[in-house]
Amino acid sequence: MNVRFDPRGYLIIIPARLYRRNSTKTARLALDTGATRTVVSREIALSLGYSISTSAEGAQILTGGGALTVPMMTVEKIEALGKEATNLPVLCHTLPSRAAVDGVLGLDFLRGGRLTIDFRAGLLELD
Repeated sequence: MNVRFDPRGYLIIIPARLYRRNSTKTARLALDTGATRTVVSREIALSLGYSISTSAEGAQILTGGGALTVPMMTVEKIEALGKEATNLPVLCHTLPSRAAVDGVLGLDFLRGGRLTIDFRAGLLELD
């Protein structure tokens, strides 16, 4: 599946659908091949009914402001770039509002596929 993006933009934004039971939510995730894990905002997680405050599991992430420990949760299903991942452990953290995204699509989602980014045509493909 091909996804168009603005090759002059600061971020490559990927539309993603997240599922939990009978609920779905569309999120705007920044493609980040430097991120080991996918990150979803607290707002998206809460709107789907995930309980993140009682999460016993957490992980440390590095940000511009230093290291943070953030909750980890398992998302029932994420669809993006024509690919589906089920029971994917993701980190839950709110990015700054100026980021204008709902999270980050990381390597954990992309593994096992071939990612092609064509900056001349503004096309991205994962197969």
